[in-house]
Parts: sequence; C-alpha cells; structure tokens
Amino acid sequence: MGDPVSEISFEFVPLIRYYRSGRVERLLPQDRVPPSVEDASGVGSRDVTIDAATGLWARLYLPDLSACPAGSGRKLPVVLYIHGGGLVVGSAADAVEHGFVNRLCARAHVLVVSVDYRLAPEHPVPACYDDTWSALRWAAAASADPWLRDHGDKERIFVLGYSAGGNVAHSITLRAGAEELPNGARVKGMVLLHPYFLSDKKADGEVKNAWVRAKLEEMWSFACGGRTTGLDDSRINPVADGAPSLRSLGCDRVLVCVADDELGHRGNAYYDGLLESGWTEDAVELFVSGQYHEFLHREPDSAKTVVLMDRLAALFGGNHLSHAPPA
Repeated sequence: MGDPVSEISFEFVPLIRYYRSGRVERLLPQDRVPPSVEDASGVGSRDVTIDAATGLWARLYLPDLSACPAGSGRKLPVVLYIHGGGLVVGSAADAVEHGFVNRLCARAHVLVVSVDYRLAPEHPVPACYDDTWSALRWAAAASADPWLRDHGDKERIFVLGYSAGGNVAHSITLRAGAEELPNGARVKGMVLLHPYFLSDKKADGEVKNAWVRAKLEEMWSFACGGRTTGLDDSRINPVADGAPSLRSLGCDRVLVCVADDELGHRGNAYYDGLLESGWTEDAVELFVSGQYHEFLHREPDSAKTVVLMDRLAALFGGNHLSHAPPA
C-alpha cells in the first residue's frame, strides 16, 4: 500500500490536491484582502457573520450614495454574489473576487452580498447550497443588517453566480420558486456567468478538451464526498431527464453568459432549456462572449467586460434585456 501522507487521492491542477490521509492542498495563491473603502469609487465594504454555528459569513458592498444617479434616494437593488472555484476553492475575501464586486457595485449602483460558503471536501455538497440559501434568506430579511435595512430593496433581489457559483445560483433560485423568502421578498432576476454544469458525454455535443472535461466530472464527485458520480443529478445537470422544470425558477428574468470554454456548451443547453420550459424570449438572454473563462475577472477594462458589466447594470436597474449581439 502507498503512503497515505504522500499518496494523492484527487488532483485538479491548478485548483486542488487531496491526499489519501485527508490533507487538502489548495494550489492557487491565497491573496485575501480585508474589507475597505475604495479610494477611486468610494465603494465601502465590510464583513458580517450570518451563521456563527457554521461559520457562514459574507462581505457586503455599498456604493458611494452621493455618486448614484439623480433620484437615487430610492433603495438599491440587492445582489447576492456567489464566487467560483469548483466548489473546492475560493473566498469572498479573494483579491480577484473583491475587485470584481467593487467594480460591479460602483458601476451598477447595487448593494452586494458576497457569500463565503463552505468548501468541499471538508464540507461536501450540499453544504454550499445550504449556506447560500441561508445567505439569501438573511439578505431578504430587511432587519438583517443596517445597510440592507436602510438601503436595500427587498423587491429587487438578484442572484449572480460565477462558474461553480452559477451552479449554486441556479439551485437556490429554483428553491426560491418552491419556498417563500422572508417578508414576502422575491428574486427579481438570476445571472449565470459561465456556469459549471455537466451532462452525459453522449448528449453533450463536441468535447473541446477531454482532459478538462474528465476533471470537471471527477471534481463533481469529489465535491460530493464521492457519494455520486451521476451526471443525471439535476444539481450538476439541470436539463437532465427528470430534472425539475426550469419554468419553476423563482425569478422573473434570467441572463446566461457563456464563454469559449469546456462549459460553454452546457450554458447554451441551459438557455435552450429555459425556452423549451416556457420562458419567453423577452425574459431570458444569452450573452456569448467568445472569450475565455476568467476574462471578466482578469481583464476588467476589456471591451467585452465593459459590455457585459453594462448589461448587468441594465438588468439590475430594471431595464429590458437587450438581444443585440455583444459588441
């Protein structure tokens, strides 16, 4: 038998390495930054505890109210943001995530709740879903926090998930269609940025990168504690046979953004599934960026990023979805 201390049980470079002994090695640099008031935009952020028993917390972001458009004495849309990382890495305190949310908060004039959900393998699925659902309920409670109470509009709550966070966003928005949120709150819209969905290869069209595809499949089983490898699980394949109808999503609008990556085909399939389930074209939008998976975070000033950020701002601001192709 091999040495459990050095024997690798699961590995997905550059994300994570897991040893048979149970030791977890997260491979991405840990670049955590504290909450702050950003000089350039005036966006303020602070950390709040949502559930001390589980360690669930979130980073809240509030735009410079004096810089909001005229007439913005109204309360602000509330955006629940769910970071990526394959359900195994990432944090609301990560510098890249912090920078992205700061920019979003300033550009869209929204109050953001960035969730720091528990990660697998220490906390296997469904911990990430349970944590984010708790965060959504917490954000919907008007008295949960003074920023939310004084500045957040419970009638304009949006769920925004990136990569694996898009997977979680789908699940909790589906749950919001079946269970009531506090104070009669409702999810106004859902945005999936390059969502982490998979399906059986035979029904999945062309595979762009077989190695990445295989690792994404292995990572789902790993995040579930090895309890499932089934890609018919509706959490990882929302358009699987027998999955809950996408018409049951508890929101009014959906924006799906797909990149030129191994997940792009599944994002397209999700959009098609929305239309097939009865969603109308004026309520859903597909944004095909043609870029790589992380462009929105890594290239904040690129033309494609600016176009997408403007679409997010328009959606959160209540404007109609645009169906024109991206510039």
